[in-house]
Amino acid sequence: MTECRIAHPVVKCTYCRTEYQQESKTSTICKKCAQNVQLYGTPKPCQYCNIIAAFIGNKCQRCTNSEKKYGPPYSCEQCKQQCAFDRKDDRKKVDGKLLCWLCTLSYKRVLQKTKEQRKHLSSSSRASHQEKEQYSRLSSGSHYNSQKTLSTSSIQNEIPKKKSKFESITTNGDSFSPDLALDSPGTDHFVIIAQLKEEVATLKKMLHQKDQMILEKEKKITELKADFQYQESQMRAKMNQMEKTHKEVTEQLQAKNRELLKQAAALSKSKKLEKSGAITSP
Repeated sequence: MTECRIAHPVVKCTYCRTEYQQESKTSTICKKCAQNVQLYGTPKPCQYCNIIAAFIGNKCQRCTNSEKKYGPPYSCEQCKQQCAFDRKDDRKKVDGKLLCWLCTLSYKRVLQKTKEQRKHLSSSSRASHQEKEQYSRLSSGSHYNSQKTLSTSSIQNEIPKKKSKFESITTNGDSFSPDLALDSPGTDHFVIIAQLKEEVATLKKMLHQKDQMILEKEKKITELKADFQYQESQMRAKMNQMEKTHKEVTEQLQAKNRELLKQAAALSKSKKLEKSGAITSP
């Protein structure tokens, strides 16, 4: 199982942020998003949750389905984005808070960690109590004050330093010292930190995608410039050829016109000679 988890760890999809088992180290998106990329191309950020999973239109499938089922979104109490749908059943699991999908996941993880840490603290507290009882038995069974002092000193040194933290627990066991408390507002801080990490990852992904879009646009602009320059050179060559042809045709017409003028002058001269010869003859 350990080798399987190492070979195929559970990671978050770069697009929809859903957890999935990674089958390849080069794969960063889940199978569903991979299929959508093939069908619809690279997704855009959702207009509600800002997750880069809007393959069709401006909304991701999760927000589209939630809007149909629960109505328009509200402002999330954690991230303040207009992407929290009023799922009444889920609100019971997050202390009645109105959270978006990502904040709900983060809040549930923090609550789970809080529960596990409380369980660990409870078991540690019982162990500390047993150490105290052992110390009491050793102290009461000592016959000499010197031995009692030595026993007290050695046992107190063996008690973990965490004892001072457990002593801050009240008699009803519900409240903890500030450095151990994980309830609100401490829980909110963990949720905010988790949410900020999610937002940073999302922003990094958006920045990377925008960089890719800019590179693609620059590449397209370069191709268009090259095409424009080629078309311009072709047009200039064509215009030069047309100008050369026009000049040649004009020269040919001018030469032909001069030849015709010469012929006309010669005909006119011959006619004049004929007329003058006819007049002089008796």
